[in-house]
Amino acid sequence: MTTAKITRALISVSDKTGLVDFAGFLAGHGVAILSTGGTAKMLREANIAVTEVSDHTGFPEIMDGRVKTLHPMIHGGLLARRDDKQHRLAMSVHDIAPIDLLVVNLYPFEETVAGGADFEACIENIDIGGPALIRAAAKNHDFVTVATGPDDYQLVREEMTANAGATTAELRRRLAAKAYAHTGGYDAAIAGWFAARMGDDLPERLAIGGRRKQILRYGENPHQKAAFYAGGAARPGIASAEQIQGKELSFNNLNDTDAAFELVAEFEAPAIAIIKHANPAGVAEAGDLATAYRQALACDPVSAFGGIIAANRPLDAETATLIAELFAEVVIAPGADEEAREILAAKKALRVLLTDGVPDPLESGLTLRSLAGGYLAQTRDTGRVSESDLKTVTKRAPTADELRDLLFGMKVCKHVKSNAIVFARNRATVGIGAGQMSRVDSVRIAAHKAAEQAGTKGSVVASDAFFPFPDGLLAAIEAGATAAIQPGGSVRDEEVVAAADKAGIAMVFSGMRHFRH
Repeated sequence: MTTAKITRALISVSDKTGLVDFAGFLAGHGVAILSTGGTAKMLREANIAVTEVSDHTGFPEIMDGRVKTLHPMIHGGLLARRDDKQHRLAMSVHDIAPIDLLVVNLYPFEETVAGGADFEACIENIDIGGPALIRAAAKNHDFVTVATGPDDYQLVREEMTANAGATTAELRRRLAAKAYAHTGGYDAAIAGWFAARMGDDLPERLAIGGRRKQILRYGENPHQKAAFYAGGAARPGIASAEQIQGKELSFNNLNDTDAAFELVAEFEAPAIAIIKHANPAGVAEAGDLATAYRQALACDPVSAFGGIIAANRPLDAETATLIAELFAEVVIAPGADEEAREILAAKKALRVLLTDGVPDPLESGLTLRSLAGGYLAQTRDTGRVSESDLKTVTKRAPTADELRDLLFGMKVCKHVKSNAIVFARNRATVGIGAGQMSRVDSVRIAAHKAAEQAGTKGSVVASDAFFPFPDGLLAAIEAGATAAIQPGGSVRDEEVVAAADKAGIAMVFSGMRHFRH
């Protein structure tokens, strides 16, 4: 492949950003322009010569514009190999003119869905001709240049300027690769929307699409490459957040911030979650955000240093002042008032993200994890335990205060890596044990961490899965827990319940496990 001169272009776009300027450049280089509908109208109004596709093909647009570019005069012009004698003969016999540049972007399907449009409107915004044109041009990139977005225009301009109106093989191949990714992501969005509408949580073929939002400095470690891609159903959070200050987010920042915001969204009252390495260092809910912050920080102020802070309410001045006293990497919240913004702005390195909303913890959706040669897909853990779900299995039932803290503790447990143990008191964590190979070790770590602060005496304990032996519960009782919540279901449940009764504590079974690996 060598340079390929551009003499004729087909332009048909939904996103018209920068179009008039680019089309004017093409016209100035003697490029004949074909176009359709609103694009042609816009170019004519800018005094740029344009030929309607229907005039070029001799066939009118029909079916409300559903059929306009699906024609041999168009696809033949894009797909014909200029170095193939039979292709050139077919072009001559059928009077097919070559098309050397395709400028197409697609109907705004994802934007239409995100805007809450009805089913029929979404269907009408599924582009048919556009993807067919893009795929044809990309396939024939030996001779055809394809631009699928305004950010491609400058690249084409620079090459045409440097190469007497032609583009290089390297650029055409790069744009072709981008074009296939573009149509692949578009189809993935449609497939995902259809699957959701049909209630098919786990479709036979899983189509995954995403748009690169940011190239990261590195991955989990400096020797790993990484990037952040936004995709899937719209959800308030890290992908949609506006960063109003601070340094670029890292791979680990993004991962931890997502974990923090998803956790804090579990609570109806004002709440704060402080996360370190994807596990909570402290969580609390209270009557106001500042109180919740103080209680969350009190759980483990040592681990909170350099952590991620998430709030489920807009930040106010008092909370922002408290946050500014701690070295934190990231703060994420649905908003912040002007005074809070000014206070946090003094912390130049602090990254502040505002989301204009909180994710719905009960909203369904898929989570993915890569394996060698494939993916694990599962529905999001939307399970939530309410008071009516609980079964008291001990002689003593929990008090109203204990019950409140048990339900709070289980909400936090859901977001702690297994084996997960959470001690809670007054709707705040006082000790957290995460990611241990045995549940009793998680209990001991949580109690040990709590002993450095307010301790676990008079707290309740929540376990993400059943206690397989009485030893874990006994360790929690020794640490001062007065009530426990666990799913139940162990073959030794009777032994565990007997240990609780002997100690005089209350215990309830939730019937719902919350493993998080």
